[in-house]
Amino acid sequence: MLGETPGKMKNIYVPNYVIFDLETTGVSPAYDEVVEISAIKVINGVVTDEFSTLVNPDRSIPYSASEINGITDAMVKDAPRFEEALKDFIDFAGDLTLVGHNINSFDMKFIWRDTVRYFGQTIANDYADTLSIARAYLPGLGHYTLSDLARYYGVDPSGAHRALCDCRMDQVIYECLAKEMEQPSEAAKRVKKCPQCGSIMKLRNGKFGEFWGCSGYPACKYTLKK
Repeated sequence: MLGETPGKMKNIYVPNYVIFDLETTGVSPAYDEVVEISAIKVINGVVTDEFSTLVNPDRSIPYSASEINGITDAMVKDAPRFEEALKDFIDFAGDLTLVGHNINSFDMKFIWRDTVRYFGQTIANDYADTLSIARAYLPGLGHYTLSDLARYYGVDPSGAHRALCDCRMDQVIYECLAKEMEQPSEAAKRVKKCPQCGSIMKLRNGKFGEFWGCSGYPACKYTLKK
């Protein structure tokens, strides 16, 4: 849903949500564009609907991007522009919590940028990031890519880097992480977590010395004195 202020990161489990993923021409929200957006709607923990479309970015897709996601200029030639695709995604998501992997650092930045660009408002849905959740509740895993987590939970990672396949993997992972949050391991209990969004708290240096800051910054600005 559109609003005047962006939604907040809340790394908790909710039974009603929309998992989403973007594929883009590159990694910079400053000048790259979306070439695919997909989403899965989940109600009471059960998948009820899917949404997916390629997007014409009105520019050539770099070879380096196509090499990763397999999306080429020919594939998006007749696809809708992102203004249309984004409107459809907003309608699909409604006011549900958004969930995705590394969305705090990547996908949400494209969504925030383009909702303002096209509609003059931002997307106001709260969101949860499975990367942040996994780091907090699986502290000994070491590697936290979507494929790493899929293999950890026995999910087939084939098809990774296409948006709908990534959504399907992440949906299963989010449900698995819900069990980690419900019954955290002893190692997870020792991890200092942000009381506002659930992300890991990190020790930082500031003007007045060391302090604990939320790793979800700048979406979450919670701090704690050391």
